[in-house]
Amino acid sequence: MPEKILLGQITGAHGIRGDVVLRTFTAEPDAIADYGPLSDRAGRHFVITALRVTPKGVVARLEGVSDRTSAEKLRGTELLVDRARLPAPEDGAFYYEDLVGLTATLADGSVVGTVVAIQNYGAGDLVEIAMPDRKQTELLPFTDAFVPTVDIPSGRIIVVLPSYTSGHANEGAEPGDRQSDDGSPGA
Repeated sequence: MPEKILLGQITGAHGIRGDVVLRTFTAEPDAIADYGPLSDRAGRHFVITALRVTPKGVVARLEGVSDRTSAEKLRGTELLVDRARLPAPEDGAFYYEDLVGLTATLADGSVVGTVVAIQNYGAGDLVEIAMPDRKQTELLPFTDAFVPTVDIPSGRIIVVLPSYTSGHANEGAEPGDRQSDDGSPGA
């Protein structure tokens, strides 16, 4: 299990005094400040000295960041916490970091690929799976319909792949192909 858990990411600067905008992955957005100093993957430490939740995201002041230029340089920085500072997940729950590296299989046990990340681009969580012999990863909605089983002790998740064919209109369609209802190529 990973020693560090991702709690948030700096998405940009806010104002001229060095405040940053955070995308948080905590249950309550302002709870990111409850875990003490955070660090990035390079080991730099960040202390949140002030915080407010806004419609744009969580706006935070970080110790040692006092101007917009310094804040802008932190854009994209992931904020992590030592796993030991977090509560243990409840039964049946897990931290998304625990899924990275698990094998994704179908219900019959055939291997689909390996979980490389959990993503969220604003419309819900997605499981990102690296598939053998493919450069591009695949994304599946992280819902019970597409990921009915998460079995961390056995090192796998069971996935249901979407069907890209429905009747004759989409016969032979590949993932990413779009067709209109009448079967003609879509936009």
